[in-house]
Amino acid sequence: MTAVAAAPVPAPELDEVRRVTVTSRKAPIAFGVVTALFVLLLLLGSRAGNVRYRFSAEGEFFQVPSVSVPGMPLAWVCVALAVVATAGAVLYVRAAKRVPIWLSLVFASVLLVAFLSWAGAGSDRDFPVVRLIGGAVLLAVPLVFGALGGVIGERAGVVNIAIESQLLAGAFSAAIAGSLTNSPVIGLLVAILAGALVAWVLGVFTITYKVDQVIVGVVLNVLVVGLTSFFYSEVLVPNAERLNDTNRFTNIAIPGLSSIPVIGPALFKQSILVYLAYVTVPAVWFALYRTRWGLRLRAVGEHPQAADTVGIKVERTRYRALLIAGAIAGMGGAFYTVVSVSSFGKEMTAGAGYIALAAVIFGKWDPVRATLAALLFGFAQNLNGALSIVGAPVPSQFMLMLPYVVTTLAVAGFVGRSRAPAADGTPYIKE
Repeated sequence: MTAVAAAPVPAPELDEVRRVTVTSRKAPIAFGVVTALFVLLLLLGSRAGNVRYRFSAEGEFFQVPSVSVPGMPLAWVCVALAVVATAGAVLYVRAAKRVPIWLSLVFASVLLVAFLSWAGAGSDRDFPVVRLIGGAVLLAVPLVFGALGGVIGERAGVVNIAIESQLLAGAFSAAIAGSLTNSPVIGLLVAILAGALVAWVLGVFTITYKVDQVIVGVVLNVLVVGLTSFFYSEVLVPNAERLNDTNRFTNIAIPGLSSIPVIGPALFKQSILVYLAYVTVPAVWFALYRTRWGLRLRAVGEHPQAADTVGIKVERTRYRALLIAGAIAGMGGAFYTVVSVSSFGKEMTAGAGYIALAAVIFGKWDPVRATLAALLFGFAQNLNGALSIVGAPVPSQFMLMLPYVVTTLAVAGFVGRSRAPAADGTPYIKE
């Protein structure tokens, strides 16, 4: 008898490629909650009168006419658009799709216009749009540098809680070096070295001695705050004219670009450090995603054992990443004393490092998205000054806490589901 082999049963399900999209309900829930709060604000605090937006500063070559519109009707229209955006987010989630970033940007933009229209209704002063954008960019610059440092460090597998200390050390060092040499350039270079030095200390404890990264970062923040506060009181205050009086970078107008209406003066009439931020963001993106160094760095942050197997020096790669991250954060610290003001003040960073760390999470460990998040937080900080100009009925205490509220909402709601690098926070022990 001849045995007949059974033909293999095809398994079509094995040939099919399944794509599973992980969705989160956080975004539509956050949209709905914020929209409901705005509806309550408009119902309980109705204001009469028009709001005027000024789109040009005095002395500009191109003058854009100011616009005056009814405040409350415009606010309600914007809230209606926010409701539509919320419904769109719900539909995306029901269809098992991620809420696109453009929808979040539209939602935030229309509610911002709604808030400004409500706050400026009935005021006899204009909302200076150019000043609002320019101030937001300035306040976001140290956050951008800090967030870029955080992205590089965490992509390599090291939680950089010490961004605050790197910013503060950079500001302190730039003040002293700039005062002694009367050169903001020297102050900037010394700030870069100071930030890298703090990052090196972080690396010694976390990479070499395997100490918990979060604990070391917190300790470094407290240590640098204590040291700079002590030297400020004991050294800088008695010798303020010699050691704490720096020359600042002057603003440089880029021909042509600075004449663009509305955004030109805000973006292209800034100091050299702001332009460095414009260059650093794409440079970090290119280095992370288009170079061999970036590939190795990301491999070390995702799977250090596999990276070590193919010959990548894990500890050396992490040290280099931390030093670069600290140097970039140090540039952000220099902003406080060679661009913003001409002297160092006690704890003048005021928690900017923690907001930059939130921008890293909000940006899902991507340099471009983290920069956009930093700009959002800078805009939230700048709203206080803009609202005070038009005499808005908003308590100053609320505006002071607004950046931190935005940070909390961003991390808890708008960011949705995100994943840190797999080896982030885990010391590498070679087996």
